[in-house]
Amino acid sequence: MADLNSKNTNKKNIFSWGIFGRISMKEKIFFTKNLAVMAKSGLSLSVALEILANQTTNKKFEIVLKNIKANVEKGNSLTSSLSKYPEIFSEITVNMIEAGEKSGKLEDALNQVTLQMKKNYELVSKIKSALTYPLFILTVMAIIGIFMFLFIIPKMLAIFEEIDAPLPLVTKILIKTSDLFSQYAIYFLFGLIILIILFIKFKKTKKGKIIIQGMLLETPIFSEIIKKINLAKFCRTFSSLLTTDIPIVQTLKITANVLNNVHYKQLIIESCEEVKKGNSVAALLEKKPKLFPPLLTQMVKVGEQTGTLDNILNDLTLFYEQEVKDTLDTLASLIEPILIVVLGVGVGLIASAIILPMYSMTQAF
Repeated sequence: MADLNSKNTNKKNIFSWGIFGRISMKEKIFFTKNLAVMAKSGLSLSVALEILANQTTNKKFEIVLKNIKANVEKGNSLTSSLSKYPEIFSEITVNMIEAGEKSGKLEDALNQVTLQMKKNYELVSKIKSALTYPLFILTVMAIIGIFMFLFIIPKMLAIFEEIDAPLPLVTKILIKTSDLFSQYAIYFLFGLIILIILFIKFKKTKKGKIIIQGMLLETPIFSEIIKKINLAKFCRTFSSLLTTDIPIVQTLKITANVLNNVHYKQLIIESCEEVKKGNSVAALLEKKPKLFPPLLTQMVKVGEQTGTLDNILNDLTLFYEQEVKDTLDTLASLIEPILIVVLGVGVGLIASAIILPMYSMTQAF
């Protein structure tokens, strides 16, 4: 019977381990938040995990939580049980819970993890919300442009091709472009798909990450957003881990893994060896003023000297998160003029390509 149940569980696990079984950040926040409440009320971990497993509507998460419960009942720690699912529970989550278990402050650790995930979730949601409008406008512009080049413009320009009269350069270019689109549309589509696939693959390589993310750090408008997002994540993660008993070198390594940009990540990882030698964190960050501004490095230096680094980093976190929020709020107003100019130039070129020959024809008569 036990073997049969194990097989059924495995089948269920395999079935639910697909794209539709993905565990969202909201579900993980709900888990850590409620586990903290249950731990505070005095419920055992086994009972709390059973309740949470029965509450979730996500089949994959239900299986994971029941497996964690089984491991805990065998005498394993919550930390070791969670660490078996690195695709669900991040390194920082596992390490903070481990520190909470060792110090007897599991509830505080779970609350800190919940806060960390909520802030990250809010940040990601804010970024998605800010980029939705520009991406929508660009997509609509592309669709309308392709539709016009394939169906509308060829019919209008066919009139000019039949007339034995000199055409303006802009009209000739438009006719040629329209012909290319009509004749080789399928090849353009396949070429675009191949380019996108190659770009995605290149972006995942180490060299690709260094090049692309380095270019983004130099891109107007977006560079400031990327820097502030990474600084906010750095400050919040570092601050949260400093409140635990995790060694400073391990704290820096975990913080590096949380950051999105490879250039920030490399600098933090490289600084680990220097910290082992007794160098201060502020001195290492000062080496890259383009990534870590003087405001941050000076405050970190003060925090290290006064022993209040976690509090100062927490203040910096609030500062940079507000900076990100303000920047993203104005992103649409910054991008909108650029989109209007691009749209205006496109419409102007097409209009001039059609109107100029017509004007020449009326002049001839």
